[in-house]
Amino acid sequence: MSSRRLIDDGGGHALRITVRLFASYREKAKTSQIVLDLSEGASVKTLVDDVCAAYPHLTSNPDSLVVAINQEYQDHTFPLNDGDEAALIPPVSGGAK
Repeated sequence: MSSRRLIDDGGGHALRITVRLFASYREKAKTSQIVLDLSEGASVKTLVDDVCAAYPHLTSNPDSLVVAINQEYQDHTFPLNDGDEAALIPPVSGGAK
């Protein structure tokens, strides 16, 4: 499994978050996992903003990203804690007719 680290050089890192990417997101980012160091008080929106800044081709609408934190879907206002695992899940489409 490949992994990349994104580090905000603003200092004061209190949270280390592992972000797992699936399906088309993994293909576009060319990695299955990213480790983010975020400041205390960060939310899912902070995480999404940082990932999309590093990988702008990931999605054209960051607000529509579906995010699970520790295997539970959360909205973008959800606060993060040190050691959380996030999963970015692309929209599902298609299927049998």
